[in-house]
Amino acid sequence: MKKEMKKELGAKKNLRKLGSDLVEQIEKKQNPTIDIPIRSLSNVNFNKETMRIEIGDAVAKRYFFNIAHVRKFTQTVEVAALSKDLLDVNKHLSLREAYYRMKRTLPNSNINIVDEQEESNQAIEDLELVANSSREQLHINANKMGSVAGNVAIEDKGDLVDWSKLGSGGWAIPSNVENIKFKKVKTKFIIYMEKAAEWERLHEDRVWEKLNCLIMSSQGQATRGVRRLLQRLHLEHKLPVYVLVDGDPWGIYIYSVLKFGSIGLAHISESLAIPGCKMLGLTADDVVNYDLKRHLIKFEDVDMRRLEQGQEELAEAVQDVEGAERQGRAGGAVIEGYHLHL
Repeated sequence: MKKEMKKELGAKKNLRKLGSDLVEQIEKKQNPTIDIPIRSLSNVNFNKETMRIEIGDAVAKRYFFNIAHVRKFTQTVEVAALSKDLLDVNKHLSLREAYYRMKRTLPNSNINIVDEQEESNQAIEDLELVANSSREQLHINANKMGSVAGNVAIEDKGDLVDWSKLGSGGWAIPSNVENIKFKKVKTKFIIYMEKAAEWERLHEDRVWEKLNCLIMSSQGQATRGVRRLLQRLHLEHKLPVYVLVDGDPWGIYIYSVLKFGSIGLAHISESLAIPGCKMLGLTADDVVNYDLKRHLIKFEDVDMRRLEQGQEELAEAVQDVEGAERQGRAGGAVIEGYHLHL
């Protein structure tokens, strides 16, 4: 709790610095500018020591008096002001609520600060980089999306919650899990599954009780809250994490994001990635070794695109790596498992 409060104080400090820097530039009659770390693949690296995808040091400047920059500049400042207000009164907003708070028409114009939620979401992610704080620390949360069940008890805002006694739905995992306290953890390992339907099946059979494990799902790609919760349990309570996914490009991608992090969230990989997690499920080798070909489902166009995108990301990453030995390590780590479908 104290650690999280310290992070929120850091977020406040960084927001105040952003505002004071902009005011100083205006008073000096300079073109107001914000330095924003670049979130593209060109500024993302695989750290072979930490086994995480991490953001680099490249920074882009965003100017107010620049026709190409002014809209995003204004959106970033708007969400910074919103976040500061939330921190000052210790309240939170959802991503959707933040979008509606930001969506207003500038005076004497027909221009909205944001038109679609994707714009406000992008502005929030930019602010994470500028303020060096997660959106949860900026008091902006995503909707709950994920379930967990097992022999664990937590304290959440003063309430004691037992994950083994929450009926058929389990505990709904929130976006921000930093402030929960683990009061009892009597379980041996965690199974995270890609499909919520599989979670329902295992929960109905009380598999978590029979195997003395936690079962968790997030309906496909794991949310930040789920990833952070998995990482906390893994690091703080030494619970092994097993990832049950489909044997296809999307399943492997979901696993790789949990294990190494992602390009889009490389700036917070330290708080999300779980390099020690293991894949659980069928592989292409299993299909051959156990004669399971009658269960195969043909690839759709979307599967091929995901596979091709992974190959392109790997190729671009390898080009930035010097030396054959280092090249091999980076390629094997970033795309672990993709050979199953090549």
